[in-house]
Amino acid sequence: MPEAMHSYEPRNGHGLRHDPFNAIIGPRPIGWISSQSRDGARNLAPYSFFNAFNYSPPIIGFASIGRKDTLRNIEQTGEFVWNLATRELAGAMNLSCAAAAPQVDEFELALLTPADSRLVAPPRVAESPVAFECRSTQIIQLSGLDGIKVATWLVLGEVIAVHIAERLLPGGIYDTAAAAHILRGGGAADYFSIGPEQLFRMARPD
Repeated sequence: MPEAMHSYEPRNGHGLRHDPFNAIIGPRPIGWISSQSRDGARNLAPYSFFNAFNYSPPIIGFASIGRKDTLRNIEQTGEFVWNLATRELAGAMNLSCAAAAPQVDEFELALLTPADSRLVAPPRVAESPVAFECRSTQIIQLSGLDGIKVATWLVLGEVIAVHIAERLLPGGIYDTAAAAHILRGGGAADYFSIGPEQLFRMARPD
């Protein structure tokens, strides 16, 4: 017998206690983005709509729902840094998502250390074991089927420099489990962590 299904059209509402969309598209990697204004004010914020979109050249992207400081900074300078959010850094990452005025430095708010980047002006998070320095390639305001633009901007950037803690490269292969990535789930507060118990391998068919 087929399973009973809860079906709905998003435009008419989901009829549930909480919108399941974010929980289904997940867990999602976190875009922990550091940026800097033209005047040098630092900003650090996590984005749950984040992913990689191309391999060569490497392109990553995140969506800013609303015109936030990160978006404005990247529009001004064309540069940003993605920092890996780990289980150890979860509390600091959460502090950095506080609604703060543009002049507030989230590095200080979250008790994190800014480290100089090699090729871009925004600093990376020194405590994070992985960072990508990026230059923006496209900023696209999204629109719906009706053609009406929504208040969400997709920011894409090419990775031009990579920093990886050597402890995460045993034998020259990146160890995702050892890095203890954290991922955003659904609901108001759900996160997941990655460890060796989640690992399984499948070779591609010939």
